[in-house]
Amino acid sequence: MDKIIIQQQDFDLSTEIALVKNSHSNIGAVVSFVGFVRDLDESPIQKMTLEHYPGMTEKALKSIVDQAKKRWSMGNTTIIHRVGDLNINDQIVLVITSSKHRHFAFESCEFIMDYLKTQAPFWKKEHTQNKSEWVKAKSSDKSQKNRWE
Repeated sequence: MDKIIIQQQDFDLSTEIALVKNSHSNIGAVVSFVGFVRDLDESPIQKMTLEHYPGMTEKALKSIVDQAKKRWSMGNTTIIHRVGDLNINDQIVLVITSSKHRHFAFESCEFIMDYLKTQAPFWKKEHTQNKSEWVKAKSSDKSQKNRWE
């Protein structure tokens, strides 16, 4: 069973990997990605606020997982994405994929992250000492997603 959760509280990588790994006896590989709030060199960030569209966001994430499962033979998948105010080095997102084969687990995890960055309705606002500003979509994220098409 796939797990897709939007939450304010932090998550524990080891716990989530164990849940995915122990869900099937034929899993040969588990791949995970954790994204963090990072500081930008040109304008130091004090915190980041993440917002989402409840209901719509979960539906978009489920659609992304469904697309991945059509491409690769996969076991269970976990996506946990945090919202609210986050500080530098806080965890933002966790994606875990599992498969009988490592190749499928690696590719599906990367695919899900590339699509999540461009297709899931999340909004980020960066707060610096002098201003707060919504983060614009990056063309590099779109290019990463387009390579799967």
